[in-house]
Formats: sequence, C-alpha cells, structure tokens
Amino acid sequence: MIIKTLVENTAHDAQFETEHGLSLYIETSRHKLLFDVGASDLFAKNAVKMGIDLAAVDTVIISHGHADHGGGLRTFLDLNDKAKIYVNQNAFDEHYSDRPTGIADIGLERQLLPDERFVFAGDHLQLDEELQLFAGVEVKRYYPSGNETLLMKKGPVLTQDDFSHEQNLIITEAGKTVLIAGCAHRGIVNIVEQFHGLKGSYPNVVIGGFHLYNRSKKQQEDPETIQEIAEWLLKTQAEYYTCHCTGLGPYGIMKDQMKDKLGYLATGSQLRLFNNLEEMELKK
Repeated sequence: MIIKTLVENTAHDAQFETEHGLSLYIETSRHKLLFDVGASDLFAKNAVKMGIDLAAVDTVIISHGHADHGGGLRTFLDLNDKAKIYVNQNAFDEHYSDRPTGIADIGLERQLLPDERFVFAGDHLQLDEELQLFAGVEVKRYYPSGNETLLMKKGPVLTQDDFSHEQNLIITEAGKTVLIAGCAHRGIVNIVEQFHGLKGSYPNVVIGGFHLYNRSKKQQEDPETIQEIAEWLLKTQAEYYTCHCTGLGPYGIMKDQMKDKLGYLATGSQLRLFNNLEEMELKK
C-alpha cells in the first residue's frame, strides 16, 4: 500500500503548495482511491507534480461535510468520469464555523446534487473485502474542545455540530488493517475504540487529523490532555501518522511521548506500508 499526501497544511518541500485541508491518494492491491479532496483544486495540481493520474481513481471517500475536505469535489468530477464518491448521508447538510469575523458557511457545495455518482452511507458500509466505512462513533472521552465553534443547521436554528456526518475508513490488505480518519471530530481515542469494537483488535496503522487545535480561536488542547491521549494511543501498539487539524504544537507534544510510533504527513510525503519494511519521506 502506498499513501501520498496531496494536500495538507504544511509541505514536504517547497515545490508543493499548501492549504488548510486534507487529501490523500492511496493505492492498494485493488484500488486507486482518494480520501478527501482538500478545499480547492490544489489536490489536482499537486497530483500532477507527484505523477498521479486522477482519471484512474476508482473510489473517493469524503470523511465529513466540511469544505476543507470536500471543496475539491467539483474539480474531481470534471477530471474523473467513473469513480463513485462515498459520503455520509448527512454530509451535505448545512455546516458553519463561528469565527471572529462572523458565521462562515463551511459546508459542501450543495449545488453538486443530485448526482448518481454520490453514494450515501449510514453508520456502516462494507464496500468490498478491502474497504469498509463506519460512522456513529460513541463519544466516551477526550472530545475535542475545538468543536465548540463548529455548528450545523437544525431546522431554522444553528446548533452545535454533532458530527453525525463524519465517517472513517478501514482498509484491509495482506492481513493488516489501516484506519483513516479525516479530522476525528468525535475524538481519535473514541474512533480507535469503535474500531476495536468492530474488529476485536486494534488497527496496525492509524492515519488522520486528531483535531487538537482550534483554528478559529488559535488555541490548542491543554498539554496534559494531549499527553493523556498520546499515552492511550501508545497502549494500542499501532503506528500513527497525523496531519492537518492536529496542529504542529500538539504534534510536537505527542511526538516527544510517542517517539517513532508517531509520524507527520505533510503535502508531498509518501508512505509505503506492509512491503516488508515501512518506508517514509515526511516532515520531521
């Protein structure tokens, strides 16, 4: 399996542009897929630089209904005429952010609907032997405080987002499992625990943003909470790669604690998994 980071907040080197968003290109034994498409057409520009043919992608997973993860959908639909796009059934609901400058619409582009290429998933969907989606994660602990500025429309009223539109991807290959989360709005610990409930074991690898930094408030989780999360993750014995909404400050705290069990996926990084040796080019 190979995972290439097309979009992330930081860059592996200066040839790649960046934005606040996430897009991963993943090749497995059966699929060429995208997990999220960033906030704009930047994922496509960086794909060209990385030698990736987006027309060959067969599957797209959108992790949740925020524009920094699904803002590139129109561009993708123009470049690719075959891939199915899997979104949660609530992903196209209205979503907002309470910012110092006012309430901002951060939802997906609803004008893209209807389109038969979109597949709307519920709490669980098995795509095939390799790919599985799950949502409806039960919140037990370490709920990100950064969620407090994120809103959804319920009827005519804006209320706290419950992230019922967030889904996570499980990839199974060569007897190994990879769990991929977009922003882990329901808490990375809770998501990993739900994986354990589904599979009866922990994943071999976990990838995604951990939402430990509030961009609107420019504020991170307190260091003690970050350390507790890192300690819990270490107990699973999985390999972790984070990015995007984790924040570089929280990443530094976790890296000090987790050592080689934690890496960072910046734009342009390439990660190979399960090929005897794990090889990675990443931002240190």
